[in-house]
Amino acid sequence: MTCHRNWGDEQVYYHDETGRLCSLPLKWTSLAPIDPFVSLSAGRAAFRVSDLLELSRLLVSMKEGKKEENDAENQPAV
Repeated sequence: MTCHRNWGDEQVYYHDETGRLCSLPLKWTSLAPIDPFVSLSAGRAAFRVSDLLELSRLLVSMKEGKKEENDAENQPAV
């Protein structure tokens, strides 16, 4: 078994039971370095998906409200 970088991606090469040379992306194996996010999160997430979706909706509504305020301020006085 050997590891090489091909086309910007690290591959693990091995011979299967018939002797044919095969490869897998290194990141699919236990040979890859541990991803820092996976290590730090330890299976936990800082935010729930539902909370992030709600935050996204809030930010969009705030942005739209700000745009409406700016549009109103830029209207000529009658």
